Amino acid sequence: MFMFLNYLALGSKQRDLADRYGVHQSTVSRIITTWSNFLYTVLGSVRIWIPEEKIRAHLPAEFKDYAVILDCTELRCQCPSSLLLQSEMFLAYKSHCTLKGLLGVAPHGAVTFIYPLYAGSISDKQIMRESGILSLLRPVMAIMVNRGFLVDDLVPCKIYRPAFLSGRSQMSACEVRETQAVARLRVHVERLIRSVKEHKFFDTEIPLRLFGNINQLHTVACLLTNYENGPLVKAWAKKPE
Repeated sequence: MFMFLNYLALGSKQRDLADRYGVHQSTVSRIITTWSNFLYTVLGSVRIWIPEEKIRAHLPAEFKDYAVILDCTELRCQCPSSLLLQSEMFLAYKSHCTLKGLLGVAPHGAVTFIYPLYAGSISDKQIMRESGILSLLRPVMAIMVNRGFLVDDLVPCKIYRPAFLSGRSQMSACEVRETQAVARLRVHVERLIRSVKEHKFFDTEIPLRLFGNINQLHTVACLLTNYENGPLVKAWAKKPE
């Protein structure tokens, strides 16, 4: 397991790990695959979506109805030789091939939703439709997203996002307060994405040969943050019902 975590956190090359541990590179590859599948199964078996009543009992005063903060993460990857696949994975504003995934975070910072990585060109609307999260949302709930996450016609509930100026010179006092409150809470999902990318493996270009295992690696890295942030989760759990 230490070798696997070393691979994930430090982005060590498999050949370097083979030299360090005195084993063949194929053995390193098998160990990494075995542990990624094992942790994916074990951690993935724990229900992470928090029931509405538990969320509602501990929401901040400004947002008494929201259940999850949603955002997409993008990881750079090696471009395939197929022109069709390149067109699906190439993201113009990053000038690179990417993989894109949808993440959800609860008000207290725990990861509560992870959807497998898709080709980078997938739209926010399409990934919302295919992720299954719409079936978890109800009209009495709300979600929090960033300005560019335009899925209003899909979700069955209210959406909180930072206010737009929309041609005005300034926002109203109410909009300023709400935008500041949204920013304070959105820091949780931004921290999650940053925490995952602090694993050096995800901070480099992901090679094509790892595509068969990339979802397991990404999901494990996301779920491990729930345990790395143990004090935060424990503080949430200790609050009176």
